[in-house]
Amino acid sequence: MIPADILPSKVFARLFLEGSAAEVQSQVRRLRDGRSVLDQVGERARQLQREISTADRAKLEQYFAAVRELEQRMLLGEEWAQKPKPKIDAHPPVDIADKADLIGRTRLMYDLVHLALQTDSTRLITLQIQGTALVPPLSGVSRDHHNLSHHGQDPEKIKQLRLVEEAQLEALAGLLGKLKETAEEGRPLLDSTLVLFGSNLGNGNSHDTKNMPMVLAGGRFKHGQHLAFDPANNAPLCNLFVSMLQRLGLEVDSFASSTGTLSGLASG
Repeated sequence: MIPADILPSKVFARLFLEGSAAEVQSQVRRLRDGRSVLDQVGERARQLQREISTADRAKLEQYFAAVRELEQRMLLGEEWAQKPKPKIDAHPPVDIADKADLIGRTRLMYDLVHLALQTDSTRLITLQIQGTALVPPLSGVSRDHHNLSHHGQDPEKIKQLRLVEEAQLEALAGLLGKLKETAEEGRPLLDSTLVLFGSNLGNGNSHDTKNMPMVLAGGRFKHGQHLAFDPANNAPLCNLFVSMLQRLGLEVDSFASSTGTLSGLASG
């Protein structure tokens, strides 16, 4: 997993705050030093390549490919360090120290998602909302989120889990509302943005990965509907990914385990 940025203040600074000339040069030197280290490691690996088996050479080639990919990412990092940042009126977010405040911390990140898309600072954002073994500060909730997700069909736990998940969806609705209210070339920004919100589990209680709940918003799809499929023979989630990729204008007919596009998903 790629190391995550978990502090909204640092994400905001990276996206929108200009560093001094000295700070920018320091960042560039750090990236260049990293490339020189990679070059040195690469030379040692090439020396080793002459002494190992064919199978090990194949593994080493995979390593070389990973190094080259990292070098390209570092080059992009150097470009970003020197790129003028967009001017915005928003104030830097104040980080929430309480790790139990799942909803508050999520809202801060959603605010940054909106700003980043509005300023075209990025066109791809991945946000993992991680439940914890802490009790979220929500009225009516007295148990930790992780415990509630493993409710064992306990009615009281399910009731409290519902409160947590409703709060999560209300936070998501806030993001979608901001994207809808923001105009881009005469249209709502939401129309040109695909937002996918879901879970990696269909049932957190049993860690079941079938029938996972997904919410798709934006992208000028037909919304306001619930597509339910055969629980015993559900459509592959990757069919949804193919539909999304095609909506982005990519000539893609398949992805991973897909069998086509997702049926019932029409243009709005």
